[in-house]
Amino acid sequence: MFELVATTLLGIEAITARELKNLGFEKVKVEDGKVSFWGEESAIARANLWLRTAERVLLKIGEFDAHSFDELYEKTKALSWHEWIPENAAFPVKGYSLKSILHSVPDCQSIIKKAVVDNLKNKYHKEWFDENGPVFRIQFSIMKDHVTLMIDSSGEALHKRGYRAISNKAPLRETLAAAMIMLSDWRYDRPLLDPFCGSGTIPIEACLIGLNIAPGLDREFEAEKWPIFPKKIWWDARKEAHEMIKRGLKLNITGSDIDNQAVKLAADNAYKAGVDEYITFKTMPMEAIKPKDKYGCIICNPPYGERMGEQKEIEALYKKMGQVFRRLDTWSYYIITAYPDFERLFGKRADKNRKLYNGMIKCYYYQYRGPRPPRV
Repeated sequence: MFELVATTLLGIEAITARELKNLGFEKVKVEDGKVSFWGEESAIARANLWLRTAERVLLKIGEFDAHSFDELYEKTKALSWHEWIPENAAFPVKGYSLKSILHSVPDCQSIIKKAVVDNLKNKYHKEWFDENGPVFRIQFSIMKDHVTLMIDSSGEALHKRGYRAISNKAPLRETLAAAMIMLSDWRYDRPLLDPFCGSGTIPIEACLIGLNIAPGLDREFEAEKWPIFPKKIWWDARKEAHEMIKRGLKLNITGSDIDNQAVKLAADNAYKAGVDEYITFKTMPMEAIKPKDKYGCIICNPPYGERMGEQKEIEALYKKMGQVFRRLDTWSYYIITAYPDFERLFGKRADKNRKLYNGMIKCYYYQYRGPRPPRV
């Protein structure tokens, strides 16, 4: 077994940890922006395919304290790079350093690169590496002089599912949309409405969750090209994922937006994701929503008003949202925004709010839970 690290957006680490436990992984440990866990070779494939809220899956090579560049070099060189990186591999290095003596990231990059090269020289008895083969991206983090060295198995970030080649101006990251849904009380047998659907991310992610479709099923990962892992682990993981899709379910999911071009884009994205038959998209303003169902969930990402001159429009929008949503007194609604005075404008204090990050923007996720629908 070996240790893996799933990186996350700040604020959703606990959700990623829950995903990992549900997948059967062991020794799950939560830290800021990452969740560590242990698994066999197959864990690389299954974690990349299934994690909805993680950004990347990294293979941990080693960790240690370093207070000088010499120490960084020697301890990096001593790690088992030769057991993972083949002779022709490309191995770029990137990372960050925070609150550490070794604060120069470019210097750390070059020293780690040199140490890995020297380790591989001893293994392969070569002075030069062409680096024209599979890619093993080395990532380092240095926090308070503690160094962690990892290799990225994902390649493209996991939020890039493959269905959203083009997006609207302010797209919600797919991993955050999935986290918002998983933090809500929505289940596949309840209606879901997003009245600010934009490019359709929330409705599409809800479909993937409701139908139990692995979010990485239609994309490739860097580790698939690594010769150290048998192709069979990827075949088996994809076979398992296909078999676990809940085919034939009826979902009641609607996305609407005042922007007709956004709605067309959302419908196209849903088609690319293979879930277009499960979502109804409509062009209409938020105040026109009138769901026929008595119980359901609204999950949305309204405009934040970050551009100059938009504040009055945003304040009017949030006041109108409060009026419209409160009419749906048996519905639950979940709203993410970076606007600091949302609750006052909305006219109601949330049952719960949670700090989340949409990229680098600090947001709050306001959760208003309605009554549970009666059991049939």
